[in-house]
Amino acid sequence: MNENITILGVGNILYSDDGVGVRVVEKLMREYEFSDNVTLVDGGVLGINLLGVISNAGRLIVVDTVLNHGKPGDFHRLDHDQIPNRILAKNSLHQVDLIEALTLCKALDHVPRTTIIGIEPKDLNTLKDELTPEIESKVEGLTQRVLEEAVRLGGSYSPRDKDIDQGEN
Repeated sequence: MNENITILGVGNILYSDDGVGVRVVEKLMREYEFSDNVTLVDGGVLGINLLGVISNAGRLIVVDTVLNHGKPGDFHRLDHDQIPNRILAKNSLHQVDLIEALTLCKALDHVPRTTIIGIEPKDLNTLKDELTPEIESKVEGLTQRVLEEAVRLGGSYSPRDKDIDQGEN
């Protein structure tokens, strides 16, 4: 039996690249169908309010920006044991709140095994509801990494029928 997998996109879509996690989850919802053990959640900037979602996950894949002193567009994968060490590098309140929510899960005696699939942002400060071109061009690659992680954890997916959306170009 496969453990349930929650794919959680977080970030603020009003601050350019900060919204990339949410944009990837929106793309996944639009373009793919998943096995029953996979749940997609647009977590936005809910942070600590995601405690219920997080505590119910068997495995948690968080999609977000990651500041790791790389170049904009660099991909990052942080496994469960690496995440607490990253708290000092967090760049926004939703990320600190997410770490706090994971920490509070310990009180509930269930911390899901968590992996962050992220990307080095270019711009987190401009009030703009579009990703920078550098990050937009990497959304497909980030999406593929999330899909690969879901499969690695025991989930499956298939592309949605594109014929349904042809009139929306």
